[in-house]
Amino acid sequence: MDKRLLDILCCPVSKVPVRPLNRAELEALNSAIGSSQVESVAGVAVREAVPEGLITTDRKVIYRVEDGIPVMLPEEGIGTTQLRDFPAAA
Repeated sequence: MDKRLLDILCCPVSKVPVRPLNRAELEALNSAIGSSQVESVAGVAVREAVPEGLITTDRKVIYRVEDGIPVMLPEEGIGTTQLRDFPAAA
């Protein structure tokens, strides 16, 4: 993803900046999705694996990226507190 775009993107609710998910975070998220354990902020079950994502720098919300386009809709966010095996901050 273009660094200039990343520099201006932020969570639409909290205004916290975002960064790309690292591999371990993405694997943990998709493992939880595969186990039917993930809901969006709106309470809708997330059924499809996330090929790429952005996470707020406070590590509270994940937004998926589809075909290189960030989906930054508040109701589409995925809260990380529901992810039991999510990696700790480095």
